[in-house]
Amino acid sequence: MAESNGRDPELHSTVRNVVLVVLDTARAKSVGPETTPALTQLAAEGTTFDNAFATAPWTLPSHASIFTGTYPSEHGTHGGHTYLDDELRTLPEAFADAGYETVGVSNNTWITEEFGFDRGFEELRKGWQYVQSDADMGAVVRGEDLREKLQATRRRLFDGNPMVNAANILYSELLQPAGDDGADRATTWVTDWLERRTDDRPFFLFCNFIEPHVEYDPPKAYAEQFLPEDASYEEAAAIRQDPRAYDCEDYVLSDRDFALLRGLYRAELAYVDGQLAELRTGLEDAGMWEDTLFVVCGDHGEHVGEHGFFGHQYNLYDTLLNVPLVVHGGPFTDGGRRRDLVQLLDLPATLLETVGIDDPALRAQGSSRSMHPNSTATPRDAVFAEYVAPQPSIERLEARFGDIPARVRAFDRRLRAIRTARHKYVRGDDGFERLHEIESDPLEHVDIAADEPERVRALRERLEERFEPLADVGTTGEVAMREGTKERLADLGYL
Repeated sequence: MAESNGRDPELHSTVRNVVLVVLDTARAKSVGPETTPALTQLAAEGTTFDNAFATAPWTLPSHASIFTGTYPSEHGTHGGHTYLDDELRTLPEAFADAGYETVGVSNNTWITEEFGFDRGFEELRKGWQYVQSDADMGAVVRGEDLREKLQATRRRLFDGNPMVNAANILYSELLQPAGDDGADRATTWVTDWLERRTDDRPFFLFCNFIEPHVEYDPPKAYAEQFLPEDASYEEAAAIRQDPRAYDCEDYVLSDRDFALLRGLYRAELAYVDGQLAELRTGLEDAGMWEDTLFVVCGDHGEHVGEHGFFGHQYNLYDTLLNVPLVVHGGPFTDGGRRRDLVQLLDLPATLLETVGIDDPALRAQGSSRSMHPNSTATPRDAVFAEYVAPQPSIERLEARFGDIPARVRAFDRRLRAIRTARHKYVRGDDGFERLHEIESDPLEHVDIAADEPERVRALRERLEERFEPLADVGTTGEVAMREGTKERLADLGYL
């Protein structure tokens, strides 16, 4: 079913540049004055969207929706097909063709040229590399002790340019700031780029900061601000952080463990919020802040013990879908708080309309509705999300852990969700379904599907009207990943 994009050609822009910052794995419930003061200040000066939702619970399909304005089953980028198809028009391509300089900095291994996300960017930097290279020294970084690091160095040093590899190893082992997973390096590069930039074109800048992602390893000074008073940094840092192993009952986490992990997670948000402040300062110092549309969002959320989960796979609870979204600049300045339902896939229509770009191809392919305060787009009365294919697959879990629990085996299904202001309905292709009354049960603990058959039927029909009935989507087209990428993704808990 097509959706109205609501573009008004009479609207005009009051901003020149666009900066889109994704705080990877940031959930709406964990941001606020205590954890993210810079984002809170930005929200006070701009527009906050309290009810912003991702289309998927993990990075790859969520970013694909942000870039294309389409839902996961439409863009086809998911756990069974890990490449953004070339036929889809992307947001960076729209800006590039409109005469913008397009630059990206990714600190998440999924968002690279390897998976089709470089299209439209003049430069897409890999933030985990000090010197840009196809060879990834992640195995050295992850070595548990000196012996493992030396072994990994011997294996990897001559994979590509040895001098570049040596420089990357030196940086990661000796010079990288403690507790930083690329945000500081990315922010430094961006601010330097802003200072030396002489290009007269407006720019589109995309940044992904991955610090809130597993593993949570914030600087000690940040961690100590958010850990329980009777906990030490050393105790928290010693907790095993392996979401897939936890799912498969390979080890157990206690309530105290999760309390400490939540402290570390909040500390990561606080740390990356400081980097967000530095990025803003860089724009101000370069004299570009007033001319810039500055957008900050999470790409998905995180379970840190909620619903018995750790990480962000296998389900569609709001803990994973409700994300922070703040927009500052132009018509969004002093815009207050908006409580209408919006989706991250609404960003393409919003950004392009705000700067006055009409891209018919991008507009026609998707479901993006402009959030511009003067837009004629029909407000959403519902938002949707999909989990198209498990990531990692059940087969990969079996290969790693052997016999896996029945609870985990049940995750081998497709899920779709529809959420209105009052209700949340989730359905799986195996017949699984849940219904929650959001106003009285915001944490989605009580399934009332059996008590509300008519409402279930109506919401199921809306899902099928939007996406067609659930059917096998197929799992062909997975990209053959480089070994360095596999190791990096495994380190992040995906493989």
